[in-house]
Amino acid sequence: MRIVLFFILGILAACAGPTEISKSALQIKPANYTDLPGWGGDDFKTFIPAFNKSCERILKADPAKPFGALKQAGTYGDWQPICRSFLQGRPQNLKAFFEARFTPYQILADNEETGLFTGYYEASLKGAPARGGPYQTPLYQRPDDLVMVQLGEFREDLKGRRIAGRVVDGNLKPYESRPQIVNGNWPHNDKVLVWVDNPVDAFFVQIQGSGVVELAEGGIMRIGYAGQNGHVYYAVGRELIKRGALTKENVSMQSIREWLETNPSEADEIMNTNASYVFFKQLEGTGPVGGEGVELTAGRSLAVDHSLLSYGLPLWADIEAPVPSAGKLQRLLVAQDTGGAIRGPVRGDVFWGYGSAAEALAGPMKSKGRYWALLPKH
Repeated sequence: MRIVLFFILGILAACAGPTEISKSALQIKPANYTDLPGWGGDDFKTFIPAFNKSCERILKADPAKPFGALKQAGTYGDWQPICRSFLQGRPQNLKAFFEARFTPYQILADNEETGLFTGYYEASLKGAPARGGPYQTPLYQRPDDLVMVQLGEFREDLKGRRIAGRVVDGNLKPYESRPQIVNGNWPHNDKVLVWVDNPVDAFFVQIQGSGVVELAEGGIMRIGYAGQNGHVYYAVGRELIKRGALTKENVSMQSIREWLETNPSEADEIMNTNASYVFFKQLEGTGPVGGEGVELTAGRSLAVDHSLLSYGLPLWADIEAPVPSAGKLQRLLVAQDTGGAIRGPVRGDVFWGYGSAAEALAGPMKSKGRYWALLPKH
């Protein structure tokens, strides 16, 4: 599983490690399509391939199985006829298709309709398979002795939370922290997936959870999340605010990166205030894979709190402009990913794709927004 990783107001991090964030109660309220701001203005062109991927997974599921965490979503059997029609029929009028088959429900958090929406993207790095020259910073593969535990599999009240560690004498013990790993004080320094030329880039790809490495000898290596050391993520944005280097008003991915790169003598210390460390694997295909197990689609895939909302769920979003130059985001998204700090009913992380344009949208995004789930009519 890949998890989405990013900043909440530069203080909380989106997805690499487990975080202590209180949850509000999820409520849903029936709505009409006339209640959806901008409904009818979406051309759905990039939504089609995104929903296709979710539908292909949905059709393989046991029809009797509940459709994820949201009980009002019914069973996979309720969704499969819709997905079969969507994939085989290639509907020309998608607006009419959804209106005929789905009912919108507004998602609320303790009667509050507005929540926080951030963004993430696929990072870009330069690297080589062997250490040498500028390529001195390792990105590690997941070690064989890392044990990751989904606590919800053992207790319902812990659903959506996880821990990780190493088994020692039959007991699960904490794994090494980021400072220990980057300083080589752990038993798996030989587990390098790729060497990169910039420690700040290496740090940020752990926040994003996936990236594209341009290899020195030519070609690319696409990498994605393979595991995490179990330590709670501590956002360096919070630390830089605490030290007076940045403020709540100007903290963003770009301002954090700029500070780290212009203060190299202090950068390692700041990055090591975060004990979380992410391990990677090489990915096949054309894009990063989300928690649903499908490739993400730029501008259409959304990371949600998977303990509350189901993968494959279409969500109509009404979100403030991610950056001043961008228009308000009113479009149909698909819940296809999750993250350690994506917690609560009205909370989302928009995947913006790969490259500088995606980074420019994702970096400063800390927008207020709301959404409506489209659930099958009965």
